Amino acid sequence: MLYAIIGDDVPGSLEKRLAARPAHLERLKELQDAGRLVLAGPCPAIDSPDPGPAGFAGSLIVAEFDSIAEAQAWVAADPYVTGGIFAHTTVRPFKKVLPA
Repeated sequence: MLYAIIGDDVPGSLEKRLAARPAHLERLKELQDAGRLVLAGPCPAIDSPDPGPAGFAGSLIVAEFDSIAEAQAWVAADPYVTGGIFAHTTVRPFKKVLPA
């Protein structure tokens, strides 16, 4: 099943986020290589594709896992969680409708 994973950044996390980004992307690449990643990306803190020093407010990932428990465990081990970048994460079942 697909799960939407939403991570909310702690204020002022840009420096930590940039440091943890390679390890975070490596884990996402593993999901992609397994054909389980639908989309992933950050949410800029301001209305701009390149927020510069304003940084990011969080991230959205939609990926396939066998269960919500597996998705939650994957999130708990992510460098953005273990590195203190995400203040809070939400994992919810997701049903893709469009594009078909």
